[in-house]
Amino acid sequence: MKIYLIGLPGSGKTTLGKQLARALGLPFIDLDKEIETHEGQSVSGIFTGKGEPHFRLVESQLLHRWAESQDEFVMATGGGAPCYHDGITVINNSGLSVFLDPPLETIVARIEHATNRPLLATDDITIKKDRLLKLYAERVTCYEQAKLRFKATEISKLIELIQTQ
Repeated sequence: MKIYLIGLPGSGKTTLGKQLARALGLPFIDLDKEIETHEGQSVSGIFTGKGEPHFRLVESQLLHRWAESQDEFVMATGGGAPCYHDGITVINNSGLSVFLDPPLETIVARIEHATNRPLLATDDITIKKDRLLKLYAERVTCYEQAKLRFKATEISKLIELIQTQ
C-alpha cells in the first residue's frame, strides 16, 4: 500500500504521516527530506539558489521514482507536489491520496513561527495568512482530486477512514 498525504504547508502531512506510518507498520517518507538529500541542501536553499522551477522538477522526478517503486509507504508530499508536472495523476495511479484539509486557523497556528517554508517566508502573520489563502485558492482543485479528504486532526479518525477503503 502506498499512501500519499497532500495539502497546504502546515496541514499536518508530516506529523500525521509519521503517526499513520507507525500505526500501519509502514515506512514514512518525507518528500521534502528526499529532495534535500538528493540536492544536498535545504528546500529554502534550493528555492533561493536554484529557483522554484528546479525544485519542482526534482520533486517530480523523486515522486515518480517512489511511485514506480515496489515499496509500500506513507508519504508526506510537499504542498505543491500534486499540483506540478501532473503529480496528482502519478499519486492517484500508484496509491491512495488523502487531502488533509484542516481549518485555516489551525494551519496558521501551526506555521506562525515556522522559518523553513519558502513560500510563506515572512514574520508577518497577516501576510502568511494571505499567502495561505492564495495557495489554497490556486491548489484546491488539484487537492480535491484526492481519493479521500480529511478535515479532522485526530490520527485515529484518519486510520479509520483509510481502513474503510
